[in-house]
Amino acid sequence: MAKHVSDGRPRDEAESAAAAKPTRADVRQAHHLEAMAVARANLAPIDGASLARTGLDAAQVAERRDAGLDNSSPDHSSRTIGQILRANVFTLFNVVLGICLAVVLAVGKWPDALFGVIVVANIAIGVIQEYRAKRTLDRLAVLNAPHARVLREGRVAEIEVADVVYDDVLVLRTGDQVPADAVVLSADGLEIDESLLTGESDPIEKMPGDHALSGSAVVAGSGTARVDRVGAESFASRITAEAKRFSLVSSEIRGAINRIVLCVTWALIPIILLVVNSQMQAGGGWRHAFTNDLWREALVAAVAAIVAMIPEGLVLLTSISFALAAVTLARRKVLIQELPAVEGLARVDVVCLDKTGTLTEGVLAFDEEIPVTHVAGSQRVLAWLGADENANATAASLASTFAQPPRTDPIETVPFTSRRKWSAVMFRAPAPESTVDPRDPEAGWWVLGAPEIVLHGSQAHAAEVARAAELSDRGLRVLVLAHTADPITGDRLADSLRAVSLLTFRERVRPDAAETLAYFREQGVGLRIISGDNPRTVAAVARDVGFANAARGYDARALPQDIDELGEVLEREHVLGRVTPEQKKSIVLALQRRGHVVAMTGDGVNDALALKHADIGIAMGSGAAATRAVSRLVLLDGRFSRLPGVVAEGRRVIANVERVANLFLTKTAQAVTISLVVGILLLQYPFLPRQLSVVSALTIGIPAFFLALMPNRRRYRPGFLRRVLMFSIPAGVTITAAILTVYTIAMSGPDLGLASGDRLATARTAATLTILLLSLWVLTVLARPLDRWRALVVASMLALTALVFLVPFARTFFALSLPGGSMFVVTLVVVAVGRSVIEVLYLGLKRRGLVAERE
Repeated sequence: MAKHVSDGRPRDEAESAAAAKPTRADVRQAHHLEAMAVARANLAPIDGASLARTGLDAAQVAERRDAGLDNSSPDHSSRTIGQILRANVFTLFNVVLGICLAVVLAVGKWPDALFGVIVVANIAIGVIQEYRAKRTLDRLAVLNAPHARVLREGRVAEIEVADVVYDDVLVLRTGDQVPADAVVLSADGLEIDESLLTGESDPIEKMPGDHALSGSAVVAGSGTARVDRVGAESFASRITAEAKRFSLVSSEIRGAINRIVLCVTWALIPIILLVVNSQMQAGGGWRHAFTNDLWREALVAAVAAIVAMIPEGLVLLTSISFALAAVTLARRKVLIQELPAVEGLARVDVVCLDKTGTLTEGVLAFDEEIPVTHVAGSQRVLAWLGADENANATAASLASTFAQPPRTDPIETVPFTSRRKWSAVMFRAPAPESTVDPRDPEAGWWVLGAPEIVLHGSQAHAAEVARAAELSDRGLRVLVLAHTADPITGDRLADSLRAVSLLTFRERVRPDAAETLAYFREQGVGLRIISGDNPRTVAAVARDVGFANAARGYDARALPQDIDELGEVLEREHVLGRVTPEQKKSIVLALQRRGHVVAMTGDGVNDALALKHADIGIAMGSGAAATRAVSRLVLLDGRFSRLPGVVAEGRRVIANVERVANLFLTKTAQAVTISLVVGILLLQYPFLPRQLSVVSALTIGIPAFFLALMPNRRRYRPGFLRRVLMFSIPAGVTITAAILTVYTIAMSGPDLGLASGDRLATARTAATLTILLLSLWVLTVLARPLDRWRALVVASMLALTALVFLVPFARTFFALSLPGGSMFVVTLVVVAVGRSVIEVLYLGLKRRGLVAERE
């Protein structure tokens, strides 16, 4: 049975349906790849040995460019401006209100067309929001290298990355970024960092025949490589193509409001017919109405009923709340790519964390020196190794602890490579005439490398090798510093090497990581660390940030393929290493299948697919362009500690929108009920459109705006729509009953005289006063507990209500009379009864946990 998520749809059913129906982007991508395969097959044969020596010639480059085998990628994944406009303009909500607007304008009732402003505002907010997302997606580029270096016609040339073609020979040097997938032809100590693509933090030594992936970086050595995949075929482009597809973040609030609008819209057709017919009949019948031009008033009354039923202000206020939250978070260095993401993070119950760049700073830090044998000068040698301009990241971290350099320069060095796993340096004694003691303690060969390699085969150091293995099991990186007076030839180490000290290194954990994760645990949010690195290394970082039971971590190579079985593993395993990019995506989908709302953090291209499929993707500002573009949130300064503030802002938005949704939907329930009663009983509609306008402004629009911006720390609870309807429908029916009671008494009862004038004016004044006072009581109830600011909002609305009746101009404009007479007393009695019913309703729902005051 399918698990359900917050938007009310079975996620697995939705995904299977989407998979069964490829998008236009999928079809275009498939056709493009098929065309490239055909083009490759039709190329003229090429001699591999000649290609390695001289590269492609001009004719071969032109042939490949004409065949479409260059390194440019088709850019059709994001939506066009026209698609964005159509999606936001032609919504059910806009169509209904647009028709109403056209009707009002057609009959010449311009003052009653103010609701059109809301339609325009909603369209503008939606278009701007999605256009910003489109611009970000269109700027997406995994490859940041401005140029590529290729061998053509025997000469090395620098060209644009997009101009690289199939079979080009890349010339790779330290610091270069690989522009296209290629097969290594030659290598001189060539090491490539693929961490952005695979999550593996260690550089990988490349030998002839190995693959180099586009988007990876050369960190040591040099070499050449033959391009075998370009453009849309390359590894980076395939990740980018999937990541760039536009999708809206799931929003419970947005989904609930859309369902309400859909239900109201389906009810509109019969209600419209009922209301129009009742207004025609109340005006003396259809023939009389058309003869005396009363049909215009009937249409306007029908429009007033329709507009009152649609919570148009709720849609606008929700968008404004999200937008203001985005502005607030932007000041805190958090970029919101899509507005409902503010709500989304507050709903998250599982956070999947990448290790490198998220929990850690992505660099190794020196941890401890464990002395083994005392050899004078070792501290100075460590200082030289740390300061060496060719030092790798591990050795370079020694510079922060060991600062005093040797008294002489080395006379020979052996650089570190991943293949040999050690480096060496030799110092000699100063000349006899030097003032320094000729018995230089730094003289001889010093070797820094992996203990199991440097001390291999030495029984005298079995204890040190075992100790190093024990430290490695704790997730530390361990090197040994060894010394010998004997020469080192080639890659052969001298048997006389003596271990001087064991050096441990650990990844530098972000100082705010542990505190932030503790916050999520307190909030009941599950945590998963998923990384492409060694499980033991991941487990060590996990322990540093508060995962007490991390053990050795779980090797993702043992994860099951079946998504349901994968979900079962993830319920018990929280720290995983050796996770591939596809597995990260599968982990997110497996957690979602089990009903979780998942957030994913990351900074590398290897995280892009998982970030895209997560409910909320969170990227570090220093991460790859792909991750920033597909994420819903970007932590611009990379501070993980920003997330609790985002959660708090999301909770404030959700709690306050739920509060004001009760106001809007109470009005909707009241409008639907009163329209049905008026239509069935053939009564004259009890309000003019302008009277409903002042009611909406004083009891909903203005106070809702202020309430939506006030602090609120209440935790998110699912079931937004159910809770809102449990209050708003009974409250709306209660208000309707009160309105119809005073309206009926005023129209057909004894002449109690609310004010001077005819019965219809008296009845409309009584109905307007009733709906104003009861709606203000609903506002008072929902604003609890009434602190100073909330009390001020309620009091201000009550004062404005009094002014509407007391100021002559306002009374005239809104067609009201000055309250007075026995009808005024009857109105207050009915309001008092209605207020009691609403109070009992609120208290009962509060005891059942179906309404909640702010925390």
